This record gives sequence, C-alpha cells and structure tokens, in this order.
Amino acid sequence: MLTRHRVKQTDALEVRLAAEAKRLREQAKSLPPGAARDEMLRRARQAETGSQMSEWLRSPGLQPPE
Repeated sequence: MLTRHRVKQTDALEVRLAAEAKRLREQAKSLPPGAARDEMLRRARQAETGSQMSEWLRSPGLQPPE
C-alpha cells in the first residue's frame, strides 16, 4: 500500500503566495520582453490576488450569522 507523505506548512497561505509573487517578479526582471516574461508577470499577479483574497476571507469582518 502506498503512503502519502504530507508536508506540514509552517507559513500561512497568504505569506507563501506573496513570497511566490515576489520571486516571480524578480525572475521576470531578468527576462527580455516577450511571452515568457508576460506569463511570469501574469502568474505573479495571480499569486498576489490569491493572497489578498485569502486575507479577505480570513478577516474578522466576515463572521457567520448568529
């Protein structure tokens, strides 16, 4: 039987996504203008948006009705 190796994340999702966006933007700076650079910048924007959405969903303003 195969066992699944689970990785325990130490950082919050928002932090990991923000770090990924920063890393992608830094990599994109080293690329010449073109499709590869545009794709990398698009992925960075997606990671930033995901980080912001996750923060918004975890905000204390979103409480279930009592």
